[in-house]
Amino acid sequence: MKKSPLLNIALSQLIASLGHGESIVIGDAGLPVPPGVPLIDLALTRGVPGFMDTLQTIMTEMQVEHHVLADELPLHSPQLAQQIEALGLVDKRTLPHADFKRMTHSAKAVIRTGEFTPYANIILVAGVVF
Repeated sequence: MKKSPLLNIALSQLIASLGHGESIVIGDAGLPVPPGVPLIDLALTRGVPGFMDTLQTIMTEMQVEHHVLADELPLHSPQLAQQIEALGLVDKRTLPHADFKRMTHSAKAVIRTGEFTPYANIILVAGVVF
């Protein structure tokens, strides 16, 4: 059995397969998934699993070079924006939500959570550990 916190097989395989510069998306329950982009659907019910629980768990295994958030997040969900900021992720980039959704088209996968908080979406771009 694995020793690290991430137990989901599909997520472990996804993270292990990432190359430098490839991205994954962690999204709320309403984020559209572009055609052709694989979906790992974790959503069970409203709020389960939550966005932050999912993000924190993925961060235990993924080397992140930079991340992308929608400009609208701090205005519409300031508490969530502060929680993300408190994680100390490097190199934050922001863009309008419409552009964010266009960026999801090039993601290696979208991870759907049960989150119902507006704009609870992040793109994580893989770095290297050396």
